[in-house]
Amino acid sequence: MFKKIGPGILVAAAFVGPGTITVCTLAGVKFGYSLLWAVLVSVIATIVLQEMAGRIGVFTQKGLMEVVKEEIGMPWARNGVVGLVLLAILVGNAAYEAGNIGGATLGLEGLFGESTWSKFYPLCIGLVAFGLLWLSSYKTLEKVFVGLVALMGISFLIAAFQTKPSGLEIVKNLFIPNLPEQSLFMVIALVGTTVVPYNLFLHASLVKEKWNSKNDMKTAKWDTIISIALGGVVSMAILITAISAPLDEVGNVMDLAVGLEPLFGKSAVYFIGCGLLAAGITSAITAPLAAAFVAKSCLGWNGGMKDKRFRLVWITILALGVIFLSFDIKPIQVIQFAQVANGMVLPIMAILLLWIVNRKVMGSFRNTLVQNILGLAIVAFSVFLGVKSIVKVLGLF
Repeated sequence: MFKKIGPGILVAAAFVGPGTITVCTLAGVKFGYSLLWAVLVSVIATIVLQEMAGRIGVFTQKGLMEVVKEEIGMPWARNGVVGLVLLAILVGNAAYEAGNIGGATLGLEGLFGESTWSKFYPLCIGLVAFGLLWLSSYKTLEKVFVGLVALMGISFLIAAFQTKPSGLEIVKNLFIPNLPEQSLFMVIALVGTTVVPYNLFLHASLVKEKWNSKNDMKTAKWDTIISIALGGVVSMAILITAISAPLDEVGNVMDLAVGLEPLFGKSAVYFIGCGLLAAGITSAITAPLAAAFVAKSCLGWNGGMKDKRFRLVWITILALGVIFLSFDIKPIQVIQFAQVANGMVLPIMAILLLWIVNRKVMGSFRNTLVQNILGLAIVAFSVFLGVKSIVKVLGLF
């Protein structure tokens, strides 16, 4: 079974990062079980899109942007799409890398407390991520991620079970959509933190490292479904855990641990701390890795993960994340631009994915009617999500 685990587990680890933990915590504290359906919808949308990206990677043995460039005939359109994607992913990942390292830092502070050494935690996390990316092959990274995701999942699932949640409320709110007052932006945040544009590039590139035959298509599909579904279960466990915390407001995710202390003592801090540390490290590795794969596909570089140019990209992204945290730089304008850019990239990538998987380049592995219907529904929702994200950031209303 473990030999069949592939890139899906890295995708799951990438979307269940500090941002997801914070958003799910806020959703549980503010709206209880009401928004569980939004997590379920976002997980289904992620599975559909990531399965398409994985199928393209296995069948063509090329990165996503390589296929996009080949399929777009008009030079101006091709250059425009490549430029937009490259800029959005590189700038966006640099901005969000600070959040990933910050999340892991909070996890360390939860486990070991704040001290004079706390200011060095971001550098320590950065060095761990650097060592794993520099020294490891894909197979080694895969094993590391399996261990970290298992640690993260077990930590949050134990915390959720200890709160003794209502099974009836969980089932009801999973399958009956409910939109409480002032919850629309929280729904957008839940979907936005799960359906991550850079994961599409990461998945299409990594499947080539694992599989190189059409006969592996079924294995790749189930790897995607099972891994992302497990990531969704972890997200739901975080939301359910937060419901029992006697909190009115959440400043950061470690407030959840403090809020749960009356339920099961100091162990809350350790469960949440372990989960947050694992989530931060996994996302701190995948964001720079995805940026490097995007640059490689967009610019047409040859060579693998050991290529100097490939390494230079992920080193830059990782270094920017550490610098932002170590010197307490708050790149508000950069983060706002990243949100706007990613809001534009998600619909574009969903449309491009749907277009490519219906092209002759996919041979007999083109989309079925059901897959196209699901894909069109996701495109419509991603356009809505992108517009709302841009409107929110620009403060239009």
